[in-house]
Amino acid sequence: MSDYLRERFEDVDLTPGQGRISATISIGLGLLAVLAGFCFLYPELFTTPEFRGFYNATVLRGVLFAGIAVAFVAGFISVFRHADRRYGLAGMVLACMAALLGSGRLDVPPLNGRSLYAGFDYFILTLLVLALVFIPLERIYPKDRDQRVLRRGWITDMKYFLFSHVGVQLISFFTVIPIQVFLHDHVHRGFQQWVAAQPLWLQFLELLVVVDLASYWIHRAFHEVPGLWKFHAVHHSSERLDWMASSRLHLVEIIANRFAGYLPIFVLGFAPSAVYAYLVFISFHAIFIHANVRFRFPGVRWLIATPEFHHWHHSSEDEAVDKNYAAFLPIYDKLFGTLFMPDRLAARYGTRASTRVPEGVVRQFSFPFRRDKTPRP
Repeated sequence: MSDYLRERFEDVDLTPGQGRISATISIGLGLLAVLAGFCFLYPELFTTPEFRGFYNATVLRGVLFAGIAVAFVAGFISVFRHADRRYGLAGMVLACMAALLGSGRLDVPPLNGRSLYAGFDYFILTLLVLALVFIPLERIYPKDRDQRVLRRGWITDMKYFLFSHVGVQLISFFTVIPIQVFLHDHVHRGFQQWVAAQPLWLQFLELLVVVDLASYWIHRAFHEVPGLWKFHAVHHSSERLDWMASSRLHLVEIIANRFAGYLPIFVLGFAPSAVYAYLVFISFHAIFIHANVRFRFPGVRWLIATPEFHHWHHSSEDEAVDKNYAAFLPIYDKLFGTLFMPDRLAARYGTRASTRVPEGVVRQFSFPFRRDKTPRP
């Protein structure tokens, strides 16, 4: 099935006038609308508890049906413009299904309900916002002008994006909860109160410095420890970088990164508002530095990680291997001898010939556990 989807929907030419853009909009919005419909029917299963108190059912239903209308109209246009009418018809069918699901009743469960859930709402909202920001940005200021929106590998990256948002509770079970349980009685309450009493802007800066130091070393370990490299090689298997490529992470690496990031946050006791601000900022930044944009930021490129800086980290060129580990502060790479920032831009990405990562999420998940000895690149 995955091979079929990659063959049909990857590396697609979206030249206007062929009905492919309308087909893409119809199917994409139709699928998101169906997921949103399930959120209306079963909010206790498919919505994020922290978000439920902010939802207005009337407004959300209006937004949903507006999206359904766009999906249906786009599908109708595609039927007459696309060489294969099935794409437009599929989008129209999805829109009709979403309309039926979205007509259900939205009951917001109590905020203290902490049953198992899958955050479809988190996935939908994040995907829409990021797509509206980065797709136009990459079209207007592209680093690689020939790279397509539906480039090779985007379906695999979308699956990773879906899991990382829907599976938030599962990831927290392996990261946040163990830290809270085992370190709850071993933290210095007085010191935590002192940290949390600092101005929020100062806590935000401290979070950047402290967490990025932990991220630098865990990232470096995934490159330089042979047993860990194959997990991280999954992330480096993207041969074309854009905003979606940041999502391609093996589950083991996701857990390790979240654990390394949350540990200093919990031990030091930063205020929740500072932590939330940091998480929103650093999440957006992580996506931005993978984006297919040509911004170089000459005034700050040595102070903060830019797309140019991180693209060199992903480069498969010999001199760029094992360089630029920092997530946000290149000063750590300067201090520890891993900085690489030539005057030109990176031109080639992916793992080298010595590390062959298979296509597809399932095969990539099992890749690090295979018995064959894959040498470091």
